[in-house]
Amino acid sequence: MNAPSRSIDCVAIITARGGSKRLPDKNIRPLAGKPLIAWSVEASLAASTIRRTIVSTDDARIAAAARAAGAEVPFTRPAELASDHAGHFEVLSHAIDWLESEEGKAPEYICLLQPTSPLRLASDIDEAVGMAALSGADCCVSVSRVAKHPAIMYRLGDDHLATPFLATETGKVRSQDYEPLYYLNGAIYVLRTDAFRARGRVLSAAPLAYVMPETRSVDIDEELDFVVAEALLRPDGKLD
Repeated sequence: MNAPSRSIDCVAIITARGGSKRLPDKNIRPLAGKPLIAWSVEASLAASTIRRTIVSTDDARIAAAARAAGAEVPFTRPAELASDHAGHFEVLSHAIDWLESEEGKAPEYICLLQPTSPLRLASDIDEAVGMAALSGADCCVSVSRVAKHPAIMYRLGDDHLATPFLATETGKVRSQDYEPLYYLNGAIYVLRTDAFRARGRVLSAAPLAYVMPETRSVDIDEELDFVVAEALLRPDGKLD
C-alpha cells in the first residue's frame, strides 16, 4: 500500500459487551496468557493510522482489562446497547456521538475492531485504513478467501438426499478453476463517518475489500476457536 497523501483522522472503536452466552466471559478469557480483548487493543495502539483506541463496553471487568492493555474506556455503554439484539450501527453511533461531544467534531473515519479477531496485526489495520483513505471509499472491510467453494456444497433434505447448493454445471470443473470467493472475516471495518451515518447501517452496498490470510482471520465464537488461535501462535505470542 502506498502511504496516503494526507494524515488520516481515524479512531478505533473496539466493541466488547459482557453478555456472551456461548462462551461466558469470552472477551476477558486468556488467550496465550493475556485477555482476549488485549490482543485487539495492542494491535490498534501499534497501528500508525489510529489516533485513539476506545473500548465500548457495559462490563466493568472488560473495561479494567482494556485499560490495563492501554485503551481508553471513557464511557459505559448503556444497557439497551448491550443486549443480544443491539446492532453495531447503534453501538458505533453512540461512540461517535460521545467523540463529537468531547472533541467538538466527529472523526473522519472510525475503525471497528471486534475483540473476537485476536490475530489481526497492526499492519492489517494500517492497510485497510490506508486503502479507504487513498480511495475515498465509504467503507473498507477485511475479507478472507473461502476454504470450501459453494460449488461443492449440498443441501440435505429430510430424506437425507443431497441436492447441489448451486445450479449444476455441465461438465466437470476442476477445483482450481472455481471463481475465487471471499467472506467477511469480521476483523476490520473502516467506515467514513458521514457516510456511515447517512446510510444508517454499517456496510455500504459495495465495500472496498482488504484481503487477509486465513491464519490471521480466526474469529473466536466457540471453544475450538480458542484452540485454533493458540495453535497458530508461537510460544512468544507471535504468529508464525
